[in-house]
Amino acid sequence: MKVHTEYLWFSCAKKKDLVHITPRLGEILSKSGIREGMMLVSAMHITAGIIVNDNESGLHEDIAAWLERLAPEDPSYAHHRTGEDNGDAHLKRILVHHQALLPITEGRLDLGPWETVHYAEFDGQRRKRVVVKVMGI
Repeated sequence: MKVHTEYLWFSCAKKKDLVHITPRLGEILSKSGIREGMMLVSAMHITAGIIVNDNESGLHEDIAAWLERLAPEDPSYAHHRTGEDNGDAHLKRILVHHQALLPITEGRLDLGPWETVHYAEFDGQRRKRVVVKVMGI
């Protein structure tokens, strides 16, 4: 089995953002030379996540609105008593998860017809990274 690891870095200008990363993942897969296996894509920060879904702007708006309803910006979070102001970002990350495991078949990401991968930022405006680990043969 071979393993190939790379990091993607993000500095989102907005506090909350959704960044389409599927093409970059395809480039990493090509460089790895792996034809069959799995790709782990994991946000390495506690206020960011990975979403696999349709790359459609209306859906992105719906996801943002849904997350805001479930984990709204609110100054009353207990986390804020520690001097932080991003309690909602931590909760949003729990809702979307921090990583995705993607199948690789015949040297390509084996995603469904409308599936794309996105980096989800919930407390941006500083540098963060994602680890991409390709494993297989």
